[in-house]
Amino acid sequence: MRQALRGLTTRGRAFVAAGITASLCALLLGQKDLLRVGILLVALPVVAALVVGRTRLRLQVRRSLAPDQVPVGTQATVELALSNEGRMPAGLLLLEDRIPYVLGHRPRFVVDRVSPNWKRTVTYPVKSDVRGLFQVGPLMLTVADPFGLVETSRTFTRSQHLLVTPKVHRLPEVRLGSDRAGSGENRPRAIAAAGEEDATVREYRDGDDLRRVHWRSTARRGSLMVRREEQPWQSRCAIFLDARTVSHHGHGPSSSLEWAVSAAASIGADRIRRGYVTTLLGGPTTLSAISHRSSAAIHQPLTNQTLLTECATVEEHKYAEIGPLLTVDRNAQEPSLAIAILGACGTDDVMALNRWRTGQATGVALLLDATSWAVGAEGTEKAARLTAATDATEQELRRNGWRVARARRGDHLPTVWSSLGLRSGRIA
Repeated sequence: MRQALRGLTTRGRAFVAAGITASLCALLLGQKDLLRVGILLVALPVVAALVVGRTRLRLQVRRSLAPDQVPVGTQATVELALSNEGRMPAGLLLLEDRIPYVLGHRPRFVVDRVSPNWKRTVTYPVKSDVRGLFQVGPLMLTVADPFGLVETSRTFTRSQHLLVTPKVHRLPEVRLGSDRAGSGENRPRAIAAAGEEDATVREYRDGDDLRRVHWRSTARRGSLMVRREEQPWQSRCAIFLDARTVSHHGHGPSSSLEWAVSAAASIGADRIRRGYVTTLLGGPTTLSAISHRSSAAIHQPLTNQTLLTECATVEEHKYAEIGPLLTVDRNAQEPSLAIAILGACGTDDVMALNRWRTGQATGVALLLDATSWAVGAEGTEKAARLTAATDATEQELRRNGWRVARARRGDHLPTVWSSLGLRSGRIA
């Protein structure tokens, strides 16, 4: 009852105020008819509150989202199966499903009357032009009386998540000089050249059998080293996504960051499809994540699903340098292909990239010309400085043996990718 009285609408409060005023005036003026009107005006909201307060719905909601993962700009459908499993009827119901504004307007459904064993299924579409992981629900139920004097709200607990992934392009086959995709029993010559001892030992980890300690390597390196388990060789690709705020311009789906995220997802999916063990750094891996997670956890090989999930949740960060983000799991086999998707970089950033890319790995860089994404005053004030910085970054990367392709706003990713090497003439 108290909750129902707290749910008085503006109309209900106006009725109560008018009733009290009419009753006081009737008492002062001695008008019995006016007193009856005042009592009626006060009684209506009170009776409505009693009716709404005694409503005990056992409304069940079953939610389904099909599909629960879509690319940007693709529509998904939410289905709500509603049923009243109680014996008490109810009057006017307002159902509102809570969704983020990027998925569209919040859907509202009005039900005039709910009888026992009542069932209904409602559907509505959702679509986002922005990638991300969005919560769909929970459902909010509002019970109101027929006069609109009182309403109370109840919220269900169940909800679902919709994953909106970046656009993934089909890339042409390009010879990058390190295309040893797949696996086999032999290691590549680059690893064998380092020596059998270096190729078959790694740093000691908690839980390793002490009988596997390699004492000669331990004495030489000054830390415990253990023999690796024999395992087939497989090509590895490490992708770095530069998600720093200083590297990007533009806003929303047309920003340079979204182009870079789409490129990372497309390249990662292409490498996974070709048999590479692929890892992604920079975007989803922030400095706090690096300090709180183990190197092995950060560098777990990606599947298509985990790749799309990580790319969908990339956010800009304000770190000034990329060096701390370029951590390499030294306990794992070094990547044979290092791919960096960058904005303009400083000298320290280029040095960090060179340290991250091992001597035998092929280095590929997609360098975004951020000035082409800048608009308005932002473009006129910083264009010259950013263009010079981007030119200097390209020259420095090429000087250190990187293959570099420049990307501007409006460029098609497959075209930019094909400029990095000799095409084989077919789409893989």
